[in-house]
Amino acid sequence: MTTTTAPPDADGTLQRATQIVDLALRACEAYERTDLAGRLAAIRQTLADPVVHVVVVGEFKQGKSSLVNALVGTKICPVDDDVATVLPTYIRYGQESSAQLLFNDDPARREPLAVDRVRDVVLENDVEGTPDGVAGVEVRLPRKLLANGLVMVDTPGVGGLGSVHAAASLAAATMADALLFVTDAAQELTRSELDFLRQAREVCPTVVCVITKTDFYPQWRKIRDLDAGHLGSELEMPIIPVSSALRLRAVTANDKDLNVESGFPELVKFVTQRVAGGAASRVATQAAASVVGICEQIENQFQAEHAALADPAAAAKVVDELTAVKQRVEALKAAAAKWQQTLTDGVSDLNSDVDHDLRARLRRILEEADAAIEEIDPADAWDETERWLQARVSHELLANYMMLRDQAIVLSDEVATHFQEAAGQVLRQVAVTDPVQLVGSAQVEHKIELAKMKLGKQAMVALKSAYGGALMFVMLGSLTGIALGPIGIGIGLVMGRKGLRDEKKRQRANRQGQAKNAVRRYCDEVSFVMTKDSRDTLRRIQRQLRDHYSALAEELSRSNAKALSAASEAAQRTKAERETRLRDLKAELDRLRQLREHATAIVG
Repeated sequence: MTTTTAPPDADGTLQRATQIVDLALRACEAYERTDLAGRLAAIRQTLADPVVHVVVVGEFKQGKSSLVNALVGTKICPVDDDVATVLPTYIRYGQESSAQLLFNDDPARREPLAVDRVRDVVLENDVEGTPDGVAGVEVRLPRKLLANGLVMVDTPGVGGLGSVHAAASLAAATMADALLFVTDAAQELTRSELDFLRQAREVCPTVVCVITKTDFYPQWRKIRDLDAGHLGSELEMPIIPVSSALRLRAVTANDKDLNVESGFPELVKFVTQRVAGGAASRVATQAAASVVGICEQIENQFQAEHAALADPAAAAKVVDELTAVKQRVEALKAAAAKWQQTLTDGVSDLNSDVDHDLRARLRRILEEADAAIEEIDPADAWDETERWLQARVSHELLANYMMLRDQAIVLSDEVATHFQEAAGQVLRQVAVTDPVQLVGSAQVEHKIELAKMKLGKQAMVALKSAYGGALMFVMLGSLTGIALGPIGIGIGLVMGRKGLRDEKKRQRANRQGQAKNAVRRYCDEVSFVMTKDSRDTLRRIQRQLRDHYSALAEELSRSNAKALSAASEAAQRTKAERETRLRDLKAELDRLRQLREHATAIVG
């Protein structure tokens, strides 16, 4: 069976943008603007390979890996009833099947991996010979669905959406073009799933809810309707029921009817047209906007020369204006430039705000944990307390991360305003590192004696207290000449019970104290990891913004220098030379205007 997919560039926008960029490249080379040509070359490469990330997320054991396998038509992602996926798998197009290991310390580092070993590495088994620091696995497959730059990302789902893995999935969602949220037909959407979807919509506007295992649960239509009611108008999104098992069977048997029954044609259409097509349109728009800006720079350069040639008497005025512009541009390149100060001060303030926000959130968690521990015996409820702690911390880390992201975008817009160029898009393309990746591996080492006293120890404590109490009253009776007899035994039993109760109370208080200390150690570890990571993230953002605007300042400086040089030479030209040059300039300006208008038509 062959699955037909519409290309993401169905309306030809990507092709037109590519042609416009090629024309702009030739113009830059003709005008000896290698700096502008370098920027266009990078844009051209993006147009040639518009990567579209579709991240598959959801609760533990909802069929995420099976869904990815069914989409690409082969069993590449491991599916196991007992073992969970702990590393993300990136599946993209390749002329031959292959796999590589990705690493945390160096995003550019790659190590080959046999395709048949992907399952062992991605699952939580310890694989001998696997290097340390593996962040994920990239698999390349010769599949038509992936040929247009689509990258499917199968994420871990261990611990449920209330765990640190949910925060990791949402952090990954900030870099996704679309999210496929997977839930099975066994039950309607849970509260934690709905909370996750609300947060996911904030970081990724394109989200689709995929209901899996429709072949296993006959009541899937009722579940679909209930899910639609839960999502309502607040979280309005497509709901697509599918069966991965039927899809794989249809691919194997080349059965079109079975493929339609699986529900996958609708999902494939959504991914290839709305997601991939939308991403292609966005890439084309960004490329066309860059061409518009570059055309304006070169046009301004030629217009200044044209003004000086057309009126030699006014050439001095044009030179003076260009000289003033040169001073302003040189000021933009200086370390004391306002945009530089805004960037430096903004990153410093943001570092302080993020750190203070994180500390305040962890302090609230400690207060809540202390109050909760006072009401329980850790020996009875520590497992539940530990899960609550990790879920609570992950929720606050995500909120802290979102604050960093939102404030960094505001800072980018402020820098762009001071630079007088709307270049804030550079920040939205910055790959922000997952802020909870290391935290997820920081476990709570409580070192608490959780076991209560066994019956034998309780008997010994009671006997010890009873013996001491009885002995005390017997000796008191002997001193006063009163024979207590059986009364002494009763007194001993009462004292034994009281001693046992006091010992239990003392041990419970000791366990509660140890539990509180364990929570503090965990929160200290979280604070240590997150503070370092957020500062590294902000430094990376600062460097990328600085480099972007510095390069833009260099472009403006070079454009102004060429215009100033041409205007200065205009006064030295003869009348015949000026007339010839004016005709050439008019022709060049007409060509640039046409190119700019074509690019503007794509921008819209």
